[in-house]
Amino acid sequence: MSFPLLSDFHPRGDVAATFGAYLADEGITDRATVIIDRDGVVRHASSVGPGGRRDIDALLATATQIARANGGAPAPAAARPGLAPDATLYVKDGCRFCESVLRAIKNLRCATHLTVRNVSRDPAARQELDRLAGAGSKVPALVQQGQVQHESGAIIKTLASCYARR
Repeated sequence: MSFPLLSDFHPRGDVAATFGAYLADEGITDRATVIIDRDGVVRHASSVGPGGRRDIDALLATATQIARANGGAPAPAAARPGLAPDATLYVKDGCRFCESVLRAIKNLRCATHLTVRNVSRDPAARQELDRLAGAGSKVPALVQQGQVQHESGAIIKTLASCYARR
């Protein structure tokens, strides 16, 4: 089951306050779960306290029951294309932009869908990137099907469009 999540953190807290889950004295949001249907109707609300642990199996059962009782589960998302089979990400040590892209790969769980080559550690990777994208090409660089993306934000958007759950 795929669903959007919302996190609301201090000092914002407006959404949590709306649902009675903002603990103003502590400046934190309670660990609450609110299930809202497609029409914006709250169908379930529960709290386990700031340090509590949710019973994920029970929440999944509750969400499934709510979906069935209110018109069924949402239609499956349209198929999204993945990266090309030759997708290669070039990075280097100490580059904060490269680190951002590597974190996105980890968060999106798509590391098995592309090759990552470090030009700081692998001279052959540097030579290959220079051949594909021009001498002295900057990193990060995502290369697939002869196309090169250099900006970390654009690379992350490409990865998210392929692998983010909707």
